[in-house]
Amino acid sequence: MTTESNNTSSIISKVWSFCNTLRDDGVGYGDYLEQLTYLLFLKMADEFGKPPYNRKLPIPAAFNWESLVAKRGADLENHYTTLLRELSHAKGVLGQIFIKSQNKIQDPAKLYKLIDMIDKEQWSTMGADVKGKIYEGLLEKNAEDTKSGAGQYFTPRALIRAMVACVRPQPLRTIADPACGTGGFFLAAYDFIADPANYALTREQKEFLKHRTFFGNEIVAGTRRMALMNLFLHNIGDFESDNFISPADALISDTGLRVDYVLANPPFGKKSSMTFTNDEGEQDSEDLTYNRQDFWVSTSNKQLNFVQHIRTMLKSDGRAAVVLPDNVLFEGGAGETIRKKLLETTNLHTILRLPTGIFYKQGVKANVLFFDNKPAARQAHTKEIWFYDFRTNVHFTLKKNPLRLEDLQDFIHCYHPDNIGKRKETYHPDTNPEGRWRKFTYDEIVERDKTSLDITWIKDKSLTDLDNLPDPDVLANDIIENLKAGIESFEEIMLTINGK
Repeated sequence: MTTESNNTSSIISKVWSFCNTLRDDGVGYGDYLEQLTYLLFLKMADEFGKPPYNRKLPIPAAFNWESLVAKRGADLENHYTTLLRELSHAKGVLGQIFIKSQNKIQDPAKLYKLIDMIDKEQWSTMGADVKGKIYEGLLEKNAEDTKSGAGQYFTPRALIRAMVACVRPQPLRTIADPACGTGGFFLAAYDFIADPANYALTREQKEFLKHRTFFGNEIVAGTRRMALMNLFLHNIGDFESDNFISPADALISDTGLRVDYVLANPPFGKKSSMTFTNDEGEQDSEDLTYNRQDFWVSTSNKQLNFVQHIRTMLKSDGRAAVVLPDNVLFEGGAGETIRKKLLETTNLHTILRLPTGIFYKQGVKANVLFFDNKPAARQAHTKEIWFYDFRTNVHFTLKKNPLRLEDLQDFIHCYHPDNIGKRKETYHPDTNPEGRWRKFTYDEIVERDKTSLDITWIKDKSLTDLDNLPDPDVLANDIIENLKAGIESFEEIMLTINGK
């Protein structure tokens, strides 16, 4: 092992071990991540303000890194609390990093040790892959903490990389994620474009990739903070960069932004709602319907609204890859209308049916829809849809059998990213009825009830082969999923009966 790799392992070990120390004091991964974000940002700003960089950065001297290092005990704790409060009012990326910030480390001695650990390293010269590995690892650990609910902001990185490998984003093109979470899609796209095996970037292309490629929305302040820091540590953006992750709800309006690619996994949950205080002073909520002229139909279904919004965001030749739950494929009413419009106005060419057990939120049955935007025409742009059934008889668990990129290599091969016109089915009714790659024509789709895209053709072995039952964890997840689906259906029936 080289000296550099030894040093990398040592840094990672220190950061992780300190996380475990703080957990004994009730400081969870999420809280640790936030404190690490504040302190790392200040330390790196301090380094960039000195030779050989000598950059003038918008951090007041009274609240810079040196002001922290100089204090101990109660003075340190009080100063750190004041620092967080003052910097939360700053403008630009600085303010977004520190917005609503609080000190979660109540023991001044441990706060000092964390500051000392960060102070001993030279972070500005450290490789982006090292800093990124540390931070991404903590984000994943935080996602695994089911109590925090952070899993809904973390898409499995293997799935993201597979989606990017299929879309193959190009240099000097813009990429958006209207619900970007901790920035996973941006990182994977950045890595793909920056990889010399894919492109030999010019100086102009590198500058565009760093500063002008990505546009995102994230309404949760803590998650947005982590996304900004995650990207910053991976060499995307800069101290003086425009804030390219907006805190606004992406669905509220059409901002006029048009991009070349949308890569996204919109938040789980079907309904958009808002909470308010009624006339009796009690907390109540109501479904939120977005009234937008660019939408095909008004609905309170959050997922269907994201489909419409993403279609609006795309340039006339823009491309999208979006993770969406099963209900988008078969739901009637607004769902049927949106599916028909999507088939007509875009080339919805590929649907990847995802297995259960790959998301940190249990009970999720999802798919990836790949579609290319097209200019207005009299006939539907979708001629055929290729389905890859990666769900039937496929089982994963987060701990024992997590999803890996290798598991999706067959799909990437079948997708044929270089030329989707050369695709070949692996399914054949006689010779290979278990083939996972199959196409359906536009006419076959529109003839289905409600234009349903919820299609499967492979026999489920768990229903016929009792000797090959899935792992107990998988069975338990399936039971939970079925119960949740039943409860959702019952709630919708009750709302209909009550006239809501």
